[in-house]
Amino acid sequence: IMSDGEQEPGSCYVGVDVGTGSVRAALVDQRGMMLAFAEHPITKWEPQFNYHEQSSEDIWAACCVVTKKVVQGIDLSRIRGLGFDATCSLVVLDKQFRPLPVNYEGDFHRNIIMWLDHRAISQVQRINETKHSVLQYVGGMMSVEMQAPKLLWLKENLRETCWEKAGHFFDLPDFLSWKATGVTARSLCSLVCKWTYSAEKGWDDSFWKMIGLEDFVADNYSKIGNQVLPPGASLGSGLTPEAAKELGLPVGIAVAASLIDAHAGGLGVIGADVTGHGLICEGQPMTSRLAVICGTSSCHMGISRGPIFVPGVWGPYFSAMIPGFWLNEGGQSVTGKLIDHVVQGHVAFPELQAKAAARCQSVYAYLNSHLDLIKKDQPVGFLTVDLHVWPDFHGNRSPLADLTLKGMVTGLTLSQDLDDLAILYLATVQALAFGTRFIIEAMEAAGHSINTLFLCGGLSKNPLFVQMHVDITGMPAVLSQEVESVLVGAAILGACASGDFPSVQEAMTRMSKVGKVVFPRHEDKKYYDKKYQVFRKLVEHQKEYSAIMNED
Repeated sequence: IMSDGEQEPGSCYVGVDVGTGSVRAALVDQRGMMLAFAEHPITKWEPQFNYHEQSSEDIWAACCVVTKKVVQGIDLSRIRGLGFDATCSLVVLDKQFRPLPVNYEGDFHRNIIMWLDHRAISQVQRINETKHSVLQYVGGMMSVEMQAPKLLWLKENLRETCWEKAGHFFDLPDFLSWKATGVTARSLCSLVCKWTYSAEKGWDDSFWKMIGLEDFVADNYSKIGNQVLPPGASLGSGLTPEAAKELGLPVGIAVAASLIDAHAGGLGVIGADVTGHGLICEGQPMTSRLAVICGTSSCHMGISRGPIFVPGVWGPYFSAMIPGFWLNEGGQSVTGKLIDHVVQGHVAFPELQAKAAARCQSVYAYLNSHLDLIKKDQPVGFLTVDLHVWPDFHGNRSPLADLTLKGMVTGLTLSQDLDDLAILYLATVQALAFGTRFIIEAMEAAGHSINTLFLCGGLSKNPLFVQMHVDITGMPAVLSQEVESVLVGAAILGACASGDFPSVQEAMTRMSKVGKVVFPRHEDKKYYDKKYQVFRKLVEHQKEYSAIMNED
């Protein structure tokens, strides 16, 4: 074990994270400390409502920009491994690995259907009507954001321009590891979580035949992956000369089988050593921890020793995040995106922008301090006693798995000043925290026992968001020392592939560090319990409204 004093510069690893709007890379050492960071934007296209597309060439070019930046001036012989994580978007290539169009315009540059794309609604409804047994592993209902409905959409809508020419359908994390190594093997994480693959039984022929995609069965699944490796496994002979040149890294360094971005965040936080922080989970198995990865959307990762089936929550997925553990994954389709939507759409937003800029603050830092100003002598959360939000502006992922649900706000007045905006922002943040509590209750009812939150992702940098999660769930939250936990997770994969650590668990314990612990204010519990009752009533009422409107 290295002391914190001066030491020889040791081995390090590169983690690359492809998010929704940018690619980020980090150089991380064996203690999980970030030595360098770079970010580069990527292009998104929205040709029509609910259609979201990207370009694999654009994304790979951005990966090359950021990796070159983070290793600038570093002795390249210190770099031992490379790990990728990415959103679970669908990449389509032809038999020669060239991009194919996923759009009516025939623009082959746009060859990715993004994770948040909802074009395949009718396809996913038909898939769910089959009640096939593989659906048990996605909480009973497949999401429109998974890959089977998108593949079916391509077959039904772009048969000639895309489907018949296709040679390879990659999940984005697997596309990146293929690009780096030339190996088409897929990661267990992507295939199990988004493609209905089973870690024990493999592909289920009857499912693909039943939904009308028997094409995959006929060619032994070569287009979607018939070689599958656990995350962190070393691929082929490592980095190819061509990829090494493009990325600015040494030829032949180990490249890991990848993870979906949220799972990399889970890997980066859930294993931290919490000794000495006064936490109830100290000395308890990792199964008492819930990793919440909160960015554009949020994922709630809980692990268990045996399989637990939670209605409306994805999984159980064996070894999809941490080898040997089953994973359940709850989620909220829009979180950061919802807060932006609510705040930016308010008439007082230009005033907020101007005031925040004058103070050199982000709009959220300004809103948080403005709330402190107007709360007078009561706790800040009590400002929303009359204002309640149901946050499913983009449908509900967990635990209701209902795409048709909409957002709700009750308690509006004629006021539209900055105070009004600040309180609406607070009510939205609280609604997201109530959504997390709703998911935790569903997981616990099915057999999980959770007592501590481990938060990471962009929203975990917002102290109001963290405090509300803690007060509303009644559980302490652990924040990582390294804010960019997703990148640490990707680097942990590279460290595993390099052979420098005997196991993923060992690398996690060594490379994830506790930064800060936030404890709940138990004196506010009664207030939040009442707000939560209202929260649960809102959705009941919404269902009643649609029942009335749908009566003959």
